[in-house]
Amino acid sequence: MRPFVYRNPTKLIFGDQSLHHITAEAEKYGKKVLLVYGGGSIKRNGLYNEVLELLGQAGCSVFELAGVEPNPRLSTVHRGADIIRQEGIDWVLAVGGGSTLDCAKAIAAAAKYDGNFWDIVTKKATVQSALPLGTVLTLAATGSEMNSNSVITNEETEEKHGWASPHVYPAFSILDAKWTASAPKDHTVYGIVDMMAHVFEQYFHHDARTPVQDGFSESILRAVVETAPHLVNDLTNVQYRETILYCGTMALNGTLSMGILGDWANHDMEHAVSAVYDIPHGGGLAILFPNWMTYVLDDNVARFRQFAVNVFGIREDGRSDREIAEAGIQALRDFWNSIGAPSRLSDYNIDASRLEEMADKTVGGSTRGHFRKLTKEDVVNIYRLSL
Repeated sequence: MRPFVYRNPTKLIFGDQSLHHITAEAEKYGKKVLLVYGGGSIKRNGLYNEVLELLGQAGCSVFELAGVEPNPRLSTVHRGADIIRQEGIDWVLAVGGGSTLDCAKAIAAAAKYDGNFWDIVTKKATVQSALPLGTVLTLAATGSEMNSNSVITNEETEEKHGWASPHVYPAFSILDAKWTASAPKDHTVYGIVDMMAHVFEQYFHHDARTPVQDGFSESILRAVVETAPHLVNDLTNVQYRETILYCGTMALNGTLSMGILGDWANHDMEHAVSAVYDIPHGGGLAILFPNWMTYVLDDNVARFRQFAVNVFGIREDGRSDREIAEAGIQALRDFWNSIGAPSRLSDYNIDASRLEEMADKTVGGSTRGHFRKLTKEDVVNIYRLSL
């Protein structure tokens, strides 16, 4: 286990009727709030009106930025930051899924930065301060409600990158599974894939003596594998939604990464794909991850065997460790297929014409990942396996 420092300042407000905490939280951060949301689903399910009423009870003046994209764009970030400066906004409230939360984090930081926010995303500059941020989550997926991470797309350059800053941890996040129950099946499935991928990025490492971290990861994965098939066949079931919602938060709030060096190459590879083709992030991960697993299997067969046995219950039945590991990878592919996730890039009409370009975007002239450091050639090979 590696030395580590852990800190997570987000106040997590979880469970039935937790939305009513908005009024008390809003009173702490100021009277002018920028409400950030996506395509309008919060108006259809009634959440929008409830949020406005509760903010009104706190005496807040509400300004709005609607229409955040599934892969949130740099131009939207700048638009939100401009509203904040023009109106003297005190704090930001994101109501939606991970994309909305990611965009709101960027807006909260961009409002305090004089230059092009892409400088922050590409690590040419660092965030020095940000407006306070609250969130109300409507989709279990990214874990953005309890971490300092965000992913932004530059639509002009067709680049998509993650960035992080301790200044953009949400001050509070409200999670009531009731408000996730209207999410359609495809978004629900993409969220399930994304949270599992977050666990994988931290689980597949080479660090020794990590039984607690491994146990945390495996328990989250087992809970998702057990619950997801029920949920996709009963989308309005709040009990199933609640389990998945909690799994998504715990998958990426820093708990699983204590004392280990995670990989994250798959996220980099998928970001390149969705930057070019604007596909759903979870869909891209469902396609790439099992092929990455097959590609790097021999780097640590024991780790993949452990995954196969402890998550999917693969039995030895006289098989070698490698055969057990391969069965685990196949079980993952079968599971994702069974809940409706895509398995080939061709499912999104993606062919081989831009693989080299996407690989360049992934590695940026260097390598990506830690489980195995992937070169551009490796990334192209994994893309080809995924066609």
